[in-house]
This record gives sequence, C-alpha cells and structure tokens, in this order.
Amino acid sequence: MASLGLILYLSSILLMSLCQLPTAIEDDRKVYIAYMGALPEKASNYSPLSHHQNILQEIIELSSVEDYLVRSYGRSFNGFAAKLTESERDKLAGMEGVVSVFPNTVYKLLTTRSYEFMGLGDKSKHVPNIETDIIVGVIDGGIWPESKSFSDEGIGQIPKKWKGICAGGTNFTCNRKVIGARHYVQDSARDNASHGSHTASTAAGNIVKGVSMKGLAKGTARGGVPLGRIAIYRVCEPAGCNTVSLLAAFDDAIADGVDVITISIGGAGVPKVDVDPISIGSFHAMTKGIVTTAASGNDGPKLGTADNVAPWVISVAAGSTDRKFVTTVVNGDGIPLLGKSINNFDLEGQKYPLAYGKTASNNCTEEQARGCASGCLNMVQGKIVVCDTWNNVMESREAGAVGTILHINNVNIPGPDPIPVVVLDDTNYEAFRSYVLTSPNPRGTILRSETVKDNDAPIVASFSSRGPNILFSDIMKPDITAPGVNILAAYSPMTPTAVPGQSMDYYFMSGTSMACPHVGGVAAYIKTFHPDWSASAVKSAIMTTAWAMNASKNAEAEFAYGSGHVNPKGAVDPGLVYDISKEDYLNMLCSLDYSDKGISNLAGGAFTCSKKSKLSVRDLNYPSMTAKVSASSSSDITFSRTVTNVGKNGSTYKAKMAGDPKLHIKVDPETLSFKSSGEKKSFTVTVSGKSLTGISGIVSASLVWSDGSHNVRSPIVVYT
Repeated sequence: MASLGLILYLSSILLMSLCQLPTAIEDDRKVYIAYMGALPEKASNYSPLSHHQNILQEIIELSSVEDYLVRSYGRSFNGFAAKLTESERDKLAGMEGVVSVFPNTVYKLLTTRSYEFMGLGDKSKHVPNIETDIIVGVIDGGIWPESKSFSDEGIGQIPKKWKGICAGGTNFTCNRKVIGARHYVQDSARDNASHGSHTASTAAGNIVKGVSMKGLAKGTARGGVPLGRIAIYRVCEPAGCNTVSLLAAFDDAIADGVDVITISIGGAGVPKVDVDPISIGSFHAMTKGIVTTAASGNDGPKLGTADNVAPWVISVAAGSTDRKFVTTVVNGDGIPLLGKSINNFDLEGQKYPLAYGKTASNNCTEEQARGCASGCLNMVQGKIVVCDTWNNVMESREAGAVGTILHINNVNIPGPDPIPVVVLDDTNYEAFRSYVLTSPNPRGTILRSETVKDNDAPIVASFSSRGPNILFSDIMKPDITAPGVNILAAYSPMTPTAVPGQSMDYYFMSGTSMACPHVGGVAAYIKTFHPDWSASAVKSAIMTTAWAMNASKNAEAEFAYGSGHVNPKGAVDPGLVYDISKEDYLNMLCSLDYSDKGISNLAGGAFTCSKKSKLSVRDLNYPSMTAKVSASSSSDITFSRTVTNVGKNGSTYKAKMAGDPKLHIKVDPETLSFKSSGEKKSFTVTVSGKSLTGISGIVSASLVWSDGSHNVRSPIVVYT
C-alpha cells in the first residue's frame, strides 16, 4: 500500500487539477470525476488517455471527445474528469471497471464535512425569511440545550404558526432555536445519552465554527437549516423507546405544527403498518404535509433487514463521505503501514514492545492469546497488543496496554477509543504480523490519525440495513443514502466517552441514525423553497435527483443505496415530481391483505375497500419502480406513473434509459410536453417478459426524463 505522504501528495495534485478547471461549461453538463482504481498491472502498452477517450466516446456517442475530457489521471491511479449530463453520468457509473462517479467539488480538510460533501455549504442559496419559520421535530432521546449548536444567536422571534409548548421538565429551558420540548419518559427532555443531541444538531443545528474532536476533523458544524427551529420529543430512555411514547410524540408533533419529523428509531422488526407506531404516526404526518425521515436500521449487510419501510416514509441508508481517517502503524524497522481508526492520541513516535500470543498471555493457549480472548491479556502492561481478530479494547486498556492493533476487513472506520487503536486489513496485518514473528524484540508505535480524501466515497456502510422490502415487495427500500459514518455533531457532556472521565461537546457517531437527520435537514431545506409541497413531492424531489452510486462497490446495489446519494441542491429544482395522495396509499393497502378495519385504523376514520378503488403496489406513483418476480417468469411487467411539472411552463421531457442491457424496457409515450406548471402527464414503463427469463438476484436500470436542464431519474429494479 502507498505511504501516507504519497496519498496526501496525490490528493493535493487532484485538488490542484480540480481548481484549474474551465469555468465555462455547457448548461446541461457538469464536471464529474470517474475513479477507476489502480492502474492495470503488467500492461506496458496501456494508455490511460486512450482508454478514457474510448470510454467517453461510448458514453457521449461522439467520435471526438476533446471538448468533454477535462483531465486524465494515469500516473499513480486511474481515472478522469469529464463534462457529462446526468444521464451520461448514470451510464458511466454502471460501467465495468468504474469504481465511483462523483461531482466536482473543492475539497477542504476542515469539518464534519457531511453537508459540504452533499454540496450544501455556507455559500449555498438560502431563503432566510422562510428558513427561520421551518420547524424540525426530532423524536429521539432528548437534547442538550446548552450546546452551541442550539444557540439562538442570529435567530428572530418564534414563528406564529408554532402551536407547541416548552415542557422540558426538570432543569430545562427553551430559546428561539429550541422552541419546543416534551418528554414522555424520565423527568426531563434533557439528553444524557447524546443520541438526540447528535441527530438534532445534524438536522437543524446552528452554525458553529472551530468544532473538532481534540483537533481532529476541525471545521464548521451545522445542520441543513441553520436558522430553522427545533422541537424535541423525548421518547427514549436507557431501556428503549416504547410504542405509547412514540405515538404520543407523533400526535403532539403534528399538532404543534412541525414541518419535518426525523426519527432514528427502529429495530422492532417490520410489523404491518396498521400496528406500527412509526408507520401510523408518519402516515398522519403525511396527510398534513409533514415529511418524515426514518433510519433504515443497522443490521446490514444481510438482505431483507431494512426497517421503517412504509411507502410514505423516507427510509435512509448510511454512507461514507469523501473524508477518510488514516492511521499509520510503524514497526521497529521504521516501516509504515496504513490502517483505519480515529486516533487522537499522540505516542510521540515512541516505540513500545509488541504483545502477541505468548508474549501477551501465560494463562491461555497461544491461539486464544493471539485472538486476544477475554481474560487472556495478563502480560500486556506497557505494551501494544496485536490481535488476530476484533477484541474488547477496554479490556486491553484495563490490562495496562498502551495501544491495540487489530486485524479485521470490511469494517467501517472505528470511532474514538480509550487508547490508541488501529485496524489493519489482510495485506497490512500480515506484513506487520510477519515482522512480529521474525523479530527477536518486536516494537512499534501508532501515529495520530490524519485526514485524507476518500475517492471511493460515497460507499454504503456495511452496517446499514439492506432491502428488499419484506413488507411491500414491489416498493424499493431504503429510499436514499446520506452520510452516516463518523459524523461529528453535538454531544452531551454528561455522556461517557471512550476515554473514562473525559467529556466532549462534539463527538463522532456512526449509524443510519446519523444518516436520517441529514435527509431531514435536506427536506427542511427544500421546504424553504417550496413550503406548499406535499410530503410525497419532497420525497420525490430527493429521490429523483440523487447522485447515482456504483453497484460494483455496493454488491447489494439499490437494496443498499436506494435511489442513490442525496443531492440537496438538485432536489430544490427537480423539474418533475411523483405525487401521491392519501387515498392512493389507502387504495394500495386494499390490494394487500389489510382489512377494512386495519386500513381504517391507519386512516383515522372509516374506510371501505372496493374492487374499483384497489391499486396494485406496483402502480403506486412511487419515484422508483420495483418488481419481485419468479425465476421462471416470462410475463411483461408494467408500471403506471404520473408526473407533475414543477418547473417552467412549456417544458418538454424525453425519456432516456440507462443500466443493465439485459432488461428490455419500453416507455410510452417517450415524450412528455407540459404547457404550464402543475400540469400532470401519465406514462407506462414495460419490462419485456423475455428479458426476465433466467434472472437471478437483482437486475436494475433507470429511466431519466430530461428536458435539457433537469434529469428526473427513477431506478427500475427487478429481483427474484
């Protein structure tokens, strides 16, 4: 593996090249970077420039691509930058050998970076007079109101539309930022576990400069709507979050007048929507135009584990950002090896004895000691422990170790630990282990973490729950991916950290719990531009403008990332939206095994299904199109959809297809013309039955409606 210095050098070269891009770019094209991994080995006649030109010729379908190729990378890694339309970007992302495709942005090693990575920074367009009226309801474990993220500096009077109260309980005071607080457990809405503070600040925290975790990841912390208001609903305590409290919180939040609800709660299985408090509460929120974003769960990468799968909820997966923490291990011979961790400890380059196997334990077998089994580490005082597998770092610390080196693959970067910790992959661990076994006096040190650009981002986290949707097989879940790995946000100083006795005002956390409020913040941001949009219109805008992600880096494809990675700026101006009414949802439930009584419970009033009103799940006006089929299926699959023009008058959209060529897809009609804003047009998408024969697993494509400036993309997923 390359040294850290080389990676930083290459990152600086890439950054310099991006900063020198031409400023005049065609209106319907943007600069994207295609990263293609390492250069081919043993290919002396390989020309990266020629290869990149050939790819572009195939993508753009022109013989000359000189005007579109911005930069070719081919000295130390493989890739190129080019001016592409979004449909061309989608086609490129699906090509073999392309690791990732991401937009051109100026990278800064400064912050939590999640909103900047999404393209929503301090210089983005805002509507302050409307943003200050947006209210985000956070149903979680409370809030630490004294955090700088919840300061009301620069925020005006409480909106007149607010109908809630500040009933935070013991030792709790609201302000013009945190305008409402309720608690359904304990004696206060005050957060002592940090989960609620973290999610609330991510969704709508004020701008706080100079935030870091002991100097690491220093920058600006902020939410999606820094001038927006927060209403906190504490439903969780150490024992969990009960149904009674959840329903009460939804009931209050809707009546209080919130615009968006973010709820990072799940893990109770996937009950039918008529008995699930989150499904019920979010359904009623939807009928009032309130958007609900919910975490999809942390049970990945196993398939069929996604939580919060009701079609009226925005279910969020967790992805990485383009900021990567790299921690270097140096052995006694001075050889550095790169690993992963967030390590803010500084051993000042001092090399310590390495404890491994027999030198780590005299009360266990050598195999147990090499795995750092519990109770075995009795000879590690003042040493760095080397472990063949993941182990309890706290146990190493209590045994007197000064650091731990772990061997594990496919792990999301581990968070802060009580002692210096680093995780090495197969290659680097084996190299380090070889040194330990062959050296008569093995020694080493762990350096402080550094931050570098991650060209593979965004990648869905391994812990993020996957589809398919086990409740509604013909509706894709999760819906969208957002940053959820090592997010630095507000923390309660009362919450224990990895270092005993040490408190933090801002700290790293990972999970779909962290991804969910990012989308809540984006939904609130959209609402500042379109206050009257329905919840389904906001959801459609988020899904159809998402950045395409690459199935070659996410083996579960759409089951992992949904429609792609959230793109806030694009979602503000989607061009077309797929709107869904309350009645559409109810009629869809009629086509399933839901009783009139069950649907009535959900609707909040008497409802009777009729044969005429039944709507198949496949024909719900969802922004994505999904069909579960049998391996022997040969029947055509048809999706019926209606789009609403939310762009300019006189717009004409043409259908474009991209993705797996195995699927033969027909769109009828292929052109949609709109005379005015608000006009609706219907179309059908048919997947030929012949192309379904022999399908195994998941096959996907995408439909893009393009008018030259907007590209409205819907994934088409067929699976067995």
